[in-house]
Amino acid sequence: METLDRTPASTFVGGLGEIAQTLHGIASGSYPAELDRATDLLVDAFRSGRRLLVFGNGGSSADAQHLCGELVGRFQKQRRALPALALTANQAVLTAWANDYSYDQVFARQIEAHGGVGDVAWGISTSGNSPNVVAGLRAARERGLYTIALTGQGGGRAAEWADVLLAVPLVETPRIQEIHLITYHFICAAIERILFP
Repeated sequence: METLDRTPASTFVGGLGEIAQTLHGIASGSYPAELDRATDLLVDAFRSGRRLLVFGNGGSSADAQHLCGELVGRFQKQRRALPALALTANQAVLTAWANDYSYDQVFARQIEAHGGVGDVAWGISTSGNSPNVVAGLRAARERGLYTIALTGQGGGRAAEWADVLLAVPLVETPRIQEIHLITYHFICAAIERILFP
């Protein structure tokens, strides 16, 4: 039987320890307070019958769909559906608008179609500089939506258009994405706990 060249288990242990230290550092800073602000914004919107529109590219697109799946379906509790829409999921709209006009405007155009005053637009970009995410947040703000930006360190250009900035204080994309997942899972749990006690 062929012997596989495996990564030593100690490498994984070290990596997991590094992630644990990173989480501890983030928990000790201002990030948890921003999680509270994002949760309050979403709870108020859902209580008022408003909806959430989420968008991003690549892995952030998958996160947008994952987040909406947790809210429309369920996270930990059996409860009514919450109105959340991933603007990354309609391939016909994305490809038609990108082909005929501009990929930079694919989310802004959908905000125009689906967003109303008091809704929440949540843009996800590890750099905070994705042109279509920034344009989507800007369009949302101009139309009277509240905005959340989930980014990496500093927030990039998205910070200018964010009512709540969830800027993970890291620069490596994989590590930022790991914290993004934890972030929206915590927010989903908090929303369920508050709205469905």
